[in-house]
Amino acid sequence: MALPVQFRIIQHHLRTAQEHEKRDPVVTYYCRLYAMQTGMKLDSKTPECRKFLVKLMDQLETMKKELSDNESISQEVVGNAHIENYALKLFLYADNEDRAGRFHKNMIKSFYTSSLLLDVLSVFGELSEENIQHRKYARWKATYIHNCLKNGETPQPGPIGMGEDEEADEFGAEGFSSLGPSHGGSFRGGPPSQASEDQDHSSVPGPAPGIGFASGPGSAPSGPPTTNYNNIHIPPGAHAPANTPAELPPPAGGVQLSPEDFTKAQKYCKYAGSALQYEDVGTAVQNLQKALKLLTTGKE
Repeated sequence: MALPVQFRIIQHHLRTAQEHEKRDPVVTYYCRLYAMQTGMKLDSKTPECRKFLVKLMDQLETMKKELSDNESISQEVVGNAHIENYALKLFLYADNEDRAGRFHKNMIKSFYTSSLLLDVLSVFGELSEENIQHRKYARWKATYIHNCLKNGETPQPGPIGMGEDEEADEFGAEGFSSLGPSHGGSFRGGPPSQASEDQDHSSVPGPAPGIGFASGPGSAPSGPPTTNYNNIHIPPGAHAPANTPAELPPPAGGVQLSPEDFTKAQKYCKYAGSALQYEDVGTAVQNLQKALKLLTTGKE
């Protein structure tokens, strides 16, 4: 079924959903859920739009039944962690390639897909400031490198300054589709994305776990999040590995924990478990520390 013109803004989210149907159905489910929620806001009255939305709802309902035993579908907290970790894994892979000066179609697509999945996180609630900054940077980087390669120019690696009048575009249908579809292969330590491109990237090392952002070719020192792209720095994310264990105060006697506290602690533990699936020890440790602090002090 053709995508109504009113829904052009969600075309890449739907393409990402289609590409992940076999590789990661959880990603497919939440991309379609995001597309449906966004479509409902855009136009739910025009006949072709209503028909398209009904089809999306049917797909979601079918997937929900098929994946009923998957915690990432049945529990939003787990689903949130799954999508966030996947998005940041793609982001870190692309950032690692960028800083090393390895510019190719797959790293561009990894940056852009990461930004799309950070959009998708909004189905769970408001995005954190860190993820807003990551999304902004990833989308701009994908556009910048894509345009450089298209024009025969060599991109500048790492975070760079940008004029105030420049903005990251959304990639037109023609521009982004030229990057081609993803396949089922994977990079060692990199994202589960295209197995090959114009050159063999099978030996490309994966990103360091967490978002520590060590200095690389052309990179700038990390700084606070910026509100525009002038001298942008990748913000230190909430998922950066802790260099040293946080010093926690001793358990306070008779700490009164509310039901919300238990829910938050459970959420941090779920995040930690999801991070360990990606062998991201830093993120796991950080979230377990948050849970421990909350349970021992009653405070975050």
